[in-house]
Amino acid sequence: MTLRPAASLVLLAFALVASAAAPAWARSTDRSKPINVDAGNQKGSTDESAPTVFSGGVHITQGTLDIKSSVAELTVRNGDPTRAVFTGNQVVMKQEMDDGAPVTARADKVDYDLTTEIIVFIGNAYMENPRGSTSGPRITYNMKTGQIESSGDGSGGRVKTTILPKSAQGRPAQGKK
Repeated sequence: MTLRPAASLVLLAFALVASAAAPAWARSTDRSKPINVDAGNQKGSTDESAPTVFSGGVHITQGTLDIKSSVAELTVRNGDPTRAVFTGNQVVMKQEMDDGAPVTARADKVDYDLTTEIIVFIGNAYMENPRGSTSGPRITYNMKTGQIESSGDGSGGRVKTTILPKSAQGRPAQGKK
């Protein structure tokens, strides 16, 4: 397959953003920390037959991970969380990388499959780290591989990416806030 120069630049830009975020999302020690949930309400089952639903200004922390949403639905199997779905207004997630740099993401809905370590940001999705930012209707992030895929919604939705020059890295991206 032969690519036009413009198409090659787009692929290069995507590859740079994906590689810039590859080690990005999580501080490696956060997974060993307890999960703390603060919410107005909690409804669930003690036998894992149904997800536990937290609502009313949900605030979840685990190490440096900080999540705020209106509703959080947590599915647990055999004592371990397997899936978390966050909704309501804009879900906001913040976390530090191993080097201490911040990563911020937000979307209308966040679906995190803890078994595959894939997070899907759906609706007005935005992700930023010191190397740049990406936004679009949908962003999929694989925490195991560091791969990011941003996609339009098929009805004219576009993906926007900002890659900061090395001299500007560490400062917030000047994209959509």
